[in-house]
Amino acid sequence: MPQTSADCTIGMLIFPRMTQLDFTGPFEVFARVPGVKVHVLWKALEPVVSDTGLAILPTTTLDECPDLDLICIPGGPGQMAMMEDEQILSFVREQGARARFVTSVCTGSLVLGAAGLLHGYRATTHWMSLDQLVYFGATPVKQRIVIDRNRVTGGGVTSGIDFGLYVASLITNEQIARAIQLSIEYNPQPPFTSGSPEGAEPEIVAAVKERAAAMLRERDATSRRAAQRLGWGG
Repeated sequence: MPQTSADCTIGMLIFPRMTQLDFTGPFEVFARVPGVKVHVLWKALEPVVSDTGLAILPTTTLDECPDLDLICIPGGPGQMAMMEDEQILSFVREQGARARFVTSVCTGSLVLGAAGLLHGYRATTHWMSLDQLVYFGATPVKQRIVIDRNRVTGGGVTSGIDFGLYVASLITNEQIARAIQLSIEYNPQPPFTSGSPEGAEPEIVAAVKERAAAMLRERDATSRRAAQRLGWGG
């Protein structure tokens, strides 16, 4: 693999009930970039349990986190609590003001929005929550990766791998990102075509929406409250 050093400090926030692939997908990419230091961030160093029960160990507390070149926020159901946690929002806001890149995967973009970091930016998130970005003054874009100046947002869950490779190309170069893609054998050939609402059968889309309906109502109410605290309505 080419050995150009990125000399980049990355902080990836984790939190209870996050979706682990939002974190582990890009982490796998970032950790392979020469010269990168990745901090796995939470309030304390005890294990953090994802929404599906996977325990992940933080490496650095928020209080001990250095200035970051890149901050990344994953999503998942636990993101709602983060949108109403002033310690988290203050940390994201302060690091985001200094970082070279402010990024998210899936509904982590709603945390960026609640911290006031997406107003006037194009952004994306999971397809079932894309409409909520407007509460934060963002322009929703239905793409797997959206870049607007130094904001880079990824779509839902598996988009985090695409996102990670794209960000790797920004902080180093495309040759290194392509080499990482090969090293992790990222050559997806899904057995079905139901990976988006456009490709899935209508009955599958309806069933997925129905299963998520209560959570989506809660997320929408949380986003509206967060936008109101920013003075942007919601």
